Amino acid sequence: MKFTTRLQLSILFFLEFFVWGGWFVTMGTFLSQSFDASGSQLAMAYETQSIGAIIAPFIIGLIADRYFAAQKILGILHLIGAVLLYMASQAGSFANFYPYIFIYMLLYMPTLALANSVAFHQMKNPSKEFAPIRVLGSLGWIMAGLTIGFLAWEGSQVLKYTFYMASGASALLGIYSFFLPNTPPKFDRKQKVSFKTILGLDALALLRDKSYLIFFIASVLVCIPLAFYYQHANQFLNEVGMKAAASKMVMGQISEVFFLLLLPIFLNRFGLKKVLVFGVLAWALRYLLFAYGDAGENTWMLIFGIILHGICYDFFFVSGQIYTDFKAGDQYKSAAQGLITLATYGVGMLIGFRFAGWLTDQYISSDGHFWKEIWTQPAIFSFLVLILFLIFFKNETIKIKST
Repeated sequence: MKFTTRLQLSILFFLEFFVWGGWFVTMGTFLSQSFDASGSQLAMAYETQSIGAIIAPFIIGLIADRYFAAQKILGILHLIGAVLLYMASQAGSFANFYPYIFIYMLLYMPTLALANSVAFHQMKNPSKEFAPIRVLGSLGWIMAGLTIGFLAWEGSQVLKYTFYMASGASALLGIYSFFLPNTPPKFDRKQKVSFKTILGLDALALLRDKSYLIFFIASVLVCIPLAFYYQHANQFLNEVGMKAAASKMVMGQISEVFFLLLLPIFLNRFGLKKVLVFGVLAWALRYLLFAYGDAGENTWMLIFGIILHGICYDFFFVSGQIYTDFKAGDQYKSAAQGLITLATYGVGMLIGFRFAGWLTDQYISSDGHFWKEIWTQPAIFSFLVLILFLIFFKNETIKIKST
C-alpha cells in the first residue's frame, strides 16, 4: 500500500472514532447534569447504538453494496450527522434531545462498516495491513477523552461543548470522505439479495456446532454487563468525585491497544478457552472494583477497573471475532461476522442498556446513586456467565502469527 493511501485511511479512522468518543462516553453525565435524566432515559439514549447496529446491515446491504460508492455515502452520512449533533446540543430537554441522537445513531453505526469497506478495498493483505491503521481509531477516541478532560467540561458542567466538538469533527470527516480512494458497490443493483443474506443469517448454520453455540450465547449474555460500563461508568466516576473522569477513562483505550498487540501471544500460549475466560473474569473483577472503590484512598481500585478494559474487550470480543472467523471458513466468513455483531452490539447490548437503566433507577440516593449495589449486580451476572462458559465450552486450538 502506498504511504499516501495508508495516511488517508489512518486519518479516516482517527476522525471516525474521535467523533464517537467525543460525546458517547460523557453522554450519561451530560443528560444527568443538563436534564436530570433518569436511568431509564439514559438507557433510551444509549440503546440508540444497538438499534443503529440492527439497522446498519440494511443500509449497507440495500444501499451501499448496490448503488453508491462507499466513500460517498460515508461523506453524506457524516455531514448529516454533524447537523444532528449540533441540534442535539441545543435541545432544552431530554424529549427534544432524544430524536436527534436516535436519528444520528441510525446514520452513524453504518459508517463503521463503510469505513472498514473503504480500508479493506485498498489492502492486498488485510491481516497485516489493517491493525496498524485501525489503531488510529483508538487514538482518536483517546484524544477526544483527553480533550474533554483538559478543557474541564465535566467539572464545569458544560458537556454540551462535546457535541460542538463532535459536530465539527463530523463535518470535517464528511468533507474529507469525498477525497478518499474510490470504493465502488460490491454488487450489481439488479442482483437479488435476500434479507437473510443481508443480516448474516446464512451463518446460523454455525450454531449447529455445540462449542460455537455456547460461545454465541455467552457473547450475547456478556453484553448485558458490558452495557453498564458504556452507559454509567462516566456518570459514576463524576458522582463519586473523580476529577477529569473522561481523561482517566482513556486509560481503558490505551489498555485496549496494549492488550490487542499481546493477544496473539496469549492465544498461542494459553489457548482460546482460557483467553475467553480471562475476558469474562475481567468484567466481573472490574465491577467489584467499581463497587468497593472510591475517589479517596481507594482511587486505585477505580483506576485499575478502567485499565482492565483492555482485557475485558480484547480477550473476549476480539478473540471471539477471531474464533468466529476460524469457525466460519470461507463460506460464511462475512456473514458470520455480521451475525455476531448483530447479536452482541444489537440484541445483547439493547437488553443490557435497558436493564442497566432500570437497575440504576432502583438505587437512587439524595445525592446520586447507591453505586455499590448497582455495580454488584453486573459483577454477579458476569460470574454466572463465566460458570456457564467454563462448564459447557470445549476448548479449541487456534494458532495465529504474532507478527
